[in-house]
Amino acid sequence: MEEGGEDFKWDREVIEFCVENLEDVDTILLGRKTAEELIPFWDGVATNPNHEDFALGKRISEIPKLVFSNSVTHQQWKNAGIIKGNVNEEVLNLKRSKGKNILVYGGASFASSLIHNNLPDEFYFLLNPFCLGKGATIFKKDEGVQTFTLLKSRPFPCGTIMLNYKPNY
Repeated sequence: MEEGGEDFKWDREVIEFCVENLEDVDTILLGRKTAEELIPFWDGVATNPNHEDFALGKRISEIPKLVFSNSVTHQQWKNAGIIKGNVNEEVLNLKRSKGKNILVYGGASFASSLIHNNLPDEFYFLLNPFCLGKGATIFKKDEGVQTFTLLKSRPFPCGTIMLNYKPNY
């Protein structure tokens, strides 16, 4: 996480949206860097029924995760597998298989590789009224113009806005 990234706050409605958004998800894809922070954090939340984000932590922990990494040599997280190799081929194979939706919680590098290969079917952006002023982007300069169709939007009381887009590949 970029320095200062922990300063933004979500309200109960954003958390409830996140839990609802996971209802039709049976696989979470992660890059290694995101997995190293996300999995232990949410697993910890899921073990504490008194935590304010328990429902979200429980749901994230329940969903099987696939971590894309060429550097991880052994399984280090519960309910997660490691995938090495060609991200494009592996994700296409996952998309062809039967099941529910696949959700990506990705860092910029991992998300960029998926976008570069036109793999996302939809984007859910949670725009927060907070600006770091620096950081990595998921859209690379050399990718050309990318357009999107807005499917839905939803403002939350804390100022966060959910934007759901379909890419126009």
